[in-house]
Amino acid sequence: MSTQPTPSADAHMWHRFLALHAHVEHRLSAALQRHHGLGLSEYRALGFLADAPRNELRMQELADRLGLNQSSVTRLAARLNAAGFTYRDVCEDDKRGVYTVLKDEGRARHAEATATYESTLGAALEEAAPAGAAVAALREALGGSLG
Repeated sequence: MSTQPTPSADAHMWHRFLALHAHVEHRLSAALQRHHGLGLSEYRALGFLADAPRNELRMQELADRLGLNQSSVTRLAARLNAAGFTYRDVCEDDKRGVYTVLKDEGRARHAEATATYESTLGAALEEAAPAGAAVAALREALGGSLG
């Protein structure tokens, strides 16, 4: 009869963190979809574009920031284009380079959704009362370095 190894304290902490992450992501995703018709990756893509110089990013840059592969970000960009939030542009210097560019409609949808995102995020973190100390520590450790 074999026994399961006991997870280390780090492994246990990491599993709790992933559960918190999954909870928060689920809440954010549901709220953004229900109230604004946006997926979480779409919301984040609009935000990255809004913050980018000239409101544009190469597709690979957008993929890197979102943590998505090239195929997934291509489908995401197609959805944003079809919704009228962005458009594709070819790089003048390198005709192989393709940019996704934010339109005013995309900026407006992102701005509308930000209040929902922020309030849902706060509520989801407060719901995570059993992880309260971890949430407080994350806020303390990362709060000053995020902008």
